[in-house]
Amino acid sequence: MQTYFYAIADFIQQQLRGNEIFLSYFSGERSDFVRFNQGKVRQPGSVEQRFLTVELVQGQRHATVELGLTGEMAIDQAQLLDLLGGLRDQLNHLVDDPYLLYSEQVNSTESLGENRLPEISQVLGEIMQAAQGHDLVGLYAAGGIFRGFANSLGQRNWHSSYNFNFDWSLYHQRDKAVKAGYAGLMWDSEEFGNTVQQVKSQLEILQRPAHTLAPGRYRVYLAPAALAEIIQLLGWGGFSVRGQKTKESALLTMMEHGTALNSQVNLFENTREGIAPGFEKKGFIKPAQVSLIEHGRHHSALVSPRSAKEYGMATNGAEENEEPVSLDLGAGNFPRAQVLSTLDKGIYINNLWYLNYSDRMAGRLTGMTRFATFWVEHGEIVAPLNVMRFDETVYHILGEQLLALTTEREFIVETDTYEVRSMKSIRLPGAMVNEFTLTL
Repeated sequence: MQTYFYAIADFIQQQLRGNEIFLSYFSGERSDFVRFNQGKVRQPGSVEQRFLTVELVQGQRHATVELGLTGEMAIDQAQLLDLLGGLRDQLNHLVDDPYLLYSEQVNSTESLGENRLPEISQVLGEIMQAAQGHDLVGLYAAGGIFRGFANSLGQRNWHSSYNFNFDWSLYHQRDKAVKAGYAGLMWDSEEFGNTVQQVKSQLEILQRPAHTLAPGRYRVYLAPAALAEIIQLLGWGGFSVRGQKTKESALLTMMEHGTALNSQVNLFENTREGIAPGFEKKGFIKPAQVSLIEHGRHHSALVSPRSAKEYGMATNGAEENEEPVSLDLGAGNFPRAQVLSTLDKGIYINNLWYLNYSDRMAGRLTGMTRFATFWVEHGEIVAPLNVMRFDETVYHILGEQLLALTTEREFIVETDTYEVRSMKSIRLPGAMVNEFTLTL
């Protein structure tokens, strides 16, 4: 795909007229998908696809088009000739964009991921063995994901990643199931086996009569998947410099008034250890790391090229929406093996869902417990809990009531496959939180 993209970019460059400049962004994949239901393979398939975004620039005017590439050079060249004519027509009717900013320094890069994925037959064998006697529901997605950038200044960037993501559940009945995820660059049979055993143990507990709690404040353990839902919601404008400038960030009091989280909290946009590319659609190179929160205090924001031009700042290669794509929450020093004994009497929360802001400016969010949430007494799980709603502030969850973060962390890849497989990821520990508010 890399060679094909570069050939397409060279073709576009040959079609330019006068002072025209082009920017192009390539997105492609070769992926295998297997959908499971009731412990059986229901829908296997493979996808190979390529998409190209072309932006034609003339001075401060610019127009963009996206097309699907066929992989046949003659056909794709004919498409591009037609679309370039359409972009020129658009430019004649557009006004200057005062906030247009693209990289004018040529900084070519190449990051080639190593394909260490197992044969699909091996993975299916292990999943089917895990499913024996159980209603396993899930989706396995794996393969190569490719991103590229090229412009008429001569810059060429390429990024490839070979990864897998198995998003699955063992289902009991009604709203009772144990949900799990396993993602990475290399399949580890032992690690997957350990996850399976943990899920099966929790499934046995789900068969006990469910316990209903009264609304109130409880000590809780947020497993990494549950904590990820909270952190990812904060990524919806929370770390954006535009969100800060327009007073829409959920972390505004932290950014402007110095309100602090717990000193254990260290949050980064960690491009170096994620699976997303180290460049963005205007050609700017992303730093290996951007420190967002250090020791509980706001350090810096994500700054897209457009925001950089508008607010007179330097960009740090953030995406246009200024949402993180490779989040990394630092580990604590609390061993996961001590979670239940330390929780003593409280709630073990595996998953949360339906999260949204109940008071965005105050950093207050709400959502529901989901799947395997358990009541713990004397350091032992005794019963599953019926679904409840929570309403809390980030300054409570990750601030004054945060007791500990686990030493062990999990790597979670976003499961979104709409149009293309997502390259967003988050690496984070679990969290022990005191006086977590459940409302109904």
